[in-house]
Amino acid sequence: MGKFTVLNMIFLVMFIGWLMVWILLPTKSSELKWTPKLQSQLSSKYFREQGTNILLFTFPIMFIAALSCVYLHLHKKSPNSNIGLGRRLASWRSPVCVKAPLGIVSSVELSFAVMFVVLLIWSLTNYLYFSFNGHLHMHAGEKIWHAKLRSVPLRLAYIGNVCWAFLFFPVTRGSSLLPLVGLTSESSIKYHIWLGHLSMVLFSAHTVGVLISWITANQMFKALEWSQTYVSNVAGEIAMVVALVMWVASISRVRRKMFEVFFYTHQLYTVYIIFYLLHVGVAYFCMILPGIFLFLIDRYLRFLQSRDRVRLLASRLLPGGTFEMTFAKTSGLQYNPTSILFINVPSISKLQWHPFTISSNSNMETDKLSIMIRTEGSWSQKLYKQLSSSVKHLDVSVEGPYGPSSFSFLRHEALIMVSGGSGITPFISIIREIMFQSTIPNSHVPRVVLVCAFKTSADLAMLDLLLPISGSHAEQISQIELQIEAYVTQENEQPTLEAQKTIQTAFFKPNPVDLPISATLGPNSWLWLGAIISSSFVLFLLVLGLVTRYYIYPVDNSGGFYHYSYRCLWDMFSVCACICLASSVAFVLSKSCNGGLMGTKQIQNVEMATPTSSPAAWCYAGGDYREVESLPIQSLAQAMKVHFGARPDLKKILFESKASDVGVLVCGPRKMRHEVAKICASGLADNLHFESISFNW
Repeated sequence: MGKFTVLNMIFLVMFIGWLMVWILLPTKSSELKWTPKLQSQLSSKYFREQGTNILLFTFPIMFIAALSCVYLHLHKKSPNSNIGLGRRLASWRSPVCVKAPLGIVSSVELSFAVMFVVLLIWSLTNYLYFSFNGHLHMHAGEKIWHAKLRSVPLRLAYIGNVCWAFLFFPVTRGSSLLPLVGLTSESSIKYHIWLGHLSMVLFSAHTVGVLISWITANQMFKALEWSQTYVSNVAGEIAMVVALVMWVASISRVRRKMFEVFFYTHQLYTVYIIFYLLHVGVAYFCMILPGIFLFLIDRYLRFLQSRDRVRLLASRLLPGGTFEMTFAKTSGLQYNPTSILFINVPSISKLQWHPFTISSNSNMETDKLSIMIRTEGSWSQKLYKQLSSSVKHLDVSVEGPYGPSSFSFLRHEALIMVSGGSGITPFISIIREIMFQSTIPNSHVPRVVLVCAFKTSADLAMLDLLLPISGSHAEQISQIELQIEAYVTQENEQPTLEAQKTIQTAFFKPNPVDLPISATLGPNSWLWLGAIISSSFVLFLLVLGLVTRYYIYPVDNSGGFYHYSYRCLWDMFSVCACICLASSVAFVLSKSCNGGLMGTKQIQNVEMATPTSSPAAWCYAGGDYREVESLPIQSLAQAMKVHFGARPDLKKILFESKASDVGVLVCGPRKMRHEVAKICASGLADNLHFESISFNW
């Protein structure tokens, strides 16, 4: 039995055990037997009522998160090994449901969604059955019907707490848990959206139910109560108001049309967490602590990385408003195709961070990293204007790159990649990876058909990004079987070569304080992350135990009662302090272990010869590409066929593929993604295997 199999079994057993705790939690046996017995044994002077929930709900996930870092490090050193369940669930990823508002849902996603809904229904049913059958908590002089009415919103809040236990896992960008099931934060953001909507429905119902309970009992004075011995009602109301503001701003229509409103209101999550904790108390907070704990580690590491200014080498401004930015990076920074990079330009906005797909390949371009940006919003338009001006230097900060821990697209016999507009970006990185793999002896390289739809002929210049800006290794494009079918949907005639706009290439002067992009924790980032998770959690338990034993417990033991909200504040402070301390120490040590700030040697200015006219124009505008001395431009033009005034017949293209194993990838507008997914899910062609890489749902 291999080391990966043993680790997979440990992960599976721990995770199933954690889920069983959630399943058994609302049962009668748990309420009357197991929970009281565990509390009597674990509620020591050091942890009090938090001991049971830390053991049952927090420890298993923290253990898996720390051990999975070791697993991912070993997998990185053994690239030929399968990664967890990700490859084994590949056949379950084919779409089975393509319908709004869920979007494209695979078999495994549908299975987990159904099981999660069943868990919620099971929990709510058991809670209500237990409450309505002789186990109501009755107040003095209270009628049974009112006690039942008061019990319902309380149980709804318990179910909302289950949603919150999973809410932060999908938005932890550097997660060590998501790769175990073949996910990334970008591909699983829809789960965060689903859980957010569901939890808000439950918490809204909880709030309305509590208000009705107070009104019917003539107890509205409780709305202003901040109890010293129990949960704070005022804190819950503040949390609910903040949550409603975030919820409204996150509605799809608001988010798309007023992104800045969504972005800034969503930063209120810190306020919400604080008042949510003050409302539910420390015991229930420990039930959802793993997700928040791991998210805070990731968030603080992102903060440490974003403090540096990175070296911008060059930019290519393409016709149609698209542009490419090329940064310096350390040679030790490795990332897989379809990875993304978050960038911040302080001269435009000091707070806004925007994600963009990386178009370069870390194998082909060891010291450079490129992203492609389409000018659509106000932020990208301002950046385009700055790059097109005479500016010689631009301050930029980055977070990332983030992406899949493994790359499995090469296993197919053929690849059909369908894109719309700027959706071609992830396919550029994939094609560059295939170009690199073609140089490795005995390496399997699939045939590639790239189907891309553009609105205007100016957008065809995006295809030029298939060739790296430096031209290094660009000749490898002639070594692969590449067919490009480009469709210009809003133009019926072929423009002349003279009508083509030129490509503007700008180079930027180096700044001594600029650094190349590097991994936050260096080449052994998974091991450092595992050390941070384990050490910060152990340190948190130590601090919590000492504070409880020598500060809180003496007050309780002397006949008094330590303020309920102060306990919550101690927990929050301990979590944040331990995470900051452990992460800062690991960040500094990782840099020192890799020669200071890796790659801080003087970066020379770069002058690279690049074409000023679009090489894509040679394929249709009457130019004889055979006369061009550049072999890469010839190969690109020869592989390209442009169709004007037409849209791709996706069903015909997919069904006519003769390969026995065809990987189908799509990135672009929602309508296009759904159409391709429906074709693959129809079952009319057994050789089509849908591979979802979209960054939105």
